[in-house]
Amino acid sequence: MNNPEWKKGSAELLILSLVEARPRHGYEISKLIEQRSGGAVRFHVASLYPLLYRLEKRGLVQGRWVEKAGQRRRRYYTLTPEGQKVLVSQRHGWQAFVEAMERITGSSAEAEHA
Repeated sequence: MNNPEWKKGSAELLILSLVEARPRHGYEISKLIEQRSGGAVRFHVASLYPLLYRLEKRGLVQGRWVEKAGQRRRRYYTLTPEGQKVLVSQRHGWQAFVEAMERITGSSAEAEHA
């Protein structure tokens, strides 16, 4: 993504979406965002962890430390019930925004027939 504002505006939605299915640690979240976006969206761990801490402070995710033999301990994040509500709301908001942008910019098939 060339525009850092787009990434900034979507970061919370991306993180909440990825921890919805199962607990994940920060590095895994970072890698999934990069993989699933085909490399178009990347979060450096240095910028991702402060965002995770803010989401935790707001009660949208819950973190817990996990230690596994032979590995360093990692903080795994899960979605809270409040986080689920925010995620649903943000998904609806983003979908409406994307549809509006497509109508305005003419980047969808619907715009060609309007």
